[in-house]
Amino acid sequence: MKEDKTPFSVSLKKGQHYAWCSCSHSKNQPFCDGSHTKTDKNPVIFKAEEDRNVFLCGCKESSDAPFCNGTHLSM
Repeated sequence: MKEDKTPFSVSLKKGQHYAWCSCSHSKNQPFCDGSHTKTDKNPVIFKAEEDRNVFLCGCKESSDAPFCNGTHLSM
C-alpha cells in the first residue's frame, strides 16, 4: 500500500469504466481490488468521457473524488 497521501497520475481511456478505491486498502491503488468488503466504504465507479491524463486522489479525502482537489496539501 502507498504510504504517502499524494495523488496518482493515471491515463484514462475514453469509454472505459474505472473503480477508484475509497477505502485505501486496495493493493492495486488507486483502483479497487475488492478489499473494501472488510470496511463500510464502496468504490467510486466512473466512466472516462475522453482520453486524458488525470490525478486521482491518494489521500481519500477529496471532495471531488475520485479526482484530486489538493486536500492532501492540508493534511
